[in-house]
Amino acid sequence: MADKKMSPNRALAIMTGVFIVAYFVNFESPVIARSIQEAFLMLSEYARQHVILCLVPAMFIAGAITVFLNQQAVIKYLGPDAKKPVAYGVASVSGAILAVCSCTVLPLFKGIYKKGAGLGPAVSFLYSGPAINILAIVLSYKVFGWELGLARMIGAVVFSIVIGLIMHLIFKKDDEQRLKDSAMFSAMDEGEGRSLGQMAIYMFSMVGILVFINWASSSGQSPIWDAIYHSKYYITGFFAVVLIYSLIKWFKSYELKEWVIETRDFSLQIIPYLFAGVLIAGFLLGRPGHDALIPSSWIASLVGTNSLASNILASVSGALMYFATLTEIPILQGLMGAGMAKGPALALLLAGPSLSLPSMLVIGGELGIKKTLVYILLVVILSTLAGWGFGMITS
Repeated sequence: MADKKMSPNRALAIMTGVFIVAYFVNFESPVIARSIQEAFLMLSEYARQHVILCLVPAMFIAGAITVFLNQQAVIKYLGPDAKKPVAYGVASVSGAILAVCSCTVLPLFKGIYKKGAGLGPAVSFLYSGPAINILAIVLSYKVFGWELGLARMIGAVVFSIVIGLIMHLIFKKDDEQRLKDSAMFSAMDEGEGRSLGQMAIYMFSMVGILVFINWASSSGQSPIWDAIYHSKYYITGFFAVVLIYSLIKWFKSYELKEWVIETRDFSLQIIPYLFAGVLIAGFLLGRPGHDALIPSSWIASLVGTNSLASNILASVSGALMYFATLTEIPILQGLMGAGMAKGPALALLLAGPSLSLPSMLVIGGELGIKKTLVYILLVVILSTLAGWGFGMITS
């Protein structure tokens, strides 16, 4: 990958920003000091809990998608001209099966988008991965009642398709032009010397590792789910053995080198944005149960009614916060215990898991500012309207 030098104007802007922060911010303030500590504690927590087990496997899957996955198959089933029921069905179901957080889904999204998936199906996959988490929806039923659980399930499924379709319609011409540029695709001979079944085993072994190594406990809510949780390392080990076998038997050394290089490039493109976003999110909102610059009690006090303003605030707050897989459940429990109304609670559930400040930075780097802003606005607006409507129905 060619080195890109930072432009003088950008370097000057960064130095100016650092100077302004250093000059005007009162670092002796207890609130500022606590917020800075929360930023780095959140980064430390993210690095320990999500990078090795979540992000690294996702990076290797994304690299494999780019290097080995058949481009024409991706375009056929997920391209802008693919049949809509097939494209959005595949995208939403694939995301639901993975059940990853808003940051882990990013390299996978980037991989299929780079390989030729249409913007609409790729965005549908981007939303569905964190939002349509089977266990999270089940726990929502158990913890918050059937009304909120059902509303979350329907909203997440519908949103993944509707947001993707709207993005496709708005940027259809740009997307078609993107696919005409053959330079965006990997020049490597795809699937050389391997059958479709061998490629499927190779890809699914990595997906299996990602899914089961991160399998979370339901805390007694689902015996079957917890049985899998207690056996997750054995299941992960099985998939690891399958992966090692496939790499030894079916791949050549230069192909593996290309795969590692592509994975490295994905990491260099994504991880700096993620880490920066985690630091900013930690500074503003802190870790779950820990206040930073913006106290959680202040947020809860503003979302105690089902007004349109409360739902907007809940959607925006959820979009900025970082939720690791399933952590939205205890966070929302605390907020509802502090007086959060049902409508804003649904708005946060629909906007929060699918977006975060770190993910916004990465999406912006891949899609550009315009497409990213439209995506964020669609998530926030639809989540707000869904929460507002739900609040009126259940009040």
